[in-house]
Amino acid sequence: MSEVYEFIDVEYATSEAAPAITLMCRWLEVSKSGYYEWRSRPESAMAKRREELKLLIKKAFDDSDGTYGYRRVWWQLARWGVQAGLELVRALMRELGLVACQPRPWRPSTTQQGHNGPIPDLVNRDFTADAPGRKWSATSRMSRRGKDGFTSPP
Repeated sequence: MSEVYEFIDVEYATSEAAPAITLMCRWLEVSKSGYYEWRSRPESAMAKRREELKLLIKKAFDDSDGTYGYRRVWWQLARWGVQAGLELVRALMRELGLVACQPRPWRPSTTQQGHNGPIPDLVNRDFTADAPGRKWSATSRMSRRGKDGFTSPP
């Protein structure tokens, strides 16, 4: 029910052409007195705790430069002595729109890129030959010859 009341409150606060609260309550089939009672009600303890957790989750996520997922954020909260469930941390990270970006692992390169220069095209992309044995081409895959001289599968 609070979602309906929250919808009415947001629509009335943000739209200049919003209908009266009485009309919105009638259209959404909720009582006007229930809306005003909901509006004057103090924030629940659970809502306050969720807001506090959101701040801590955002801090842990920012401290990791955006690389921690919900499991690592949960562990970080546990290290700080904050009790929270794993699924609650996951749900709050979704509400905040926090998505972990894992850095790619460092891998050594065997060659330095760009220092060898371009590979020369010795046949100018012309693979036709005047006679057999004049131009040769190959692939990086080695082939085996069978007893009859033809290529057999490896």
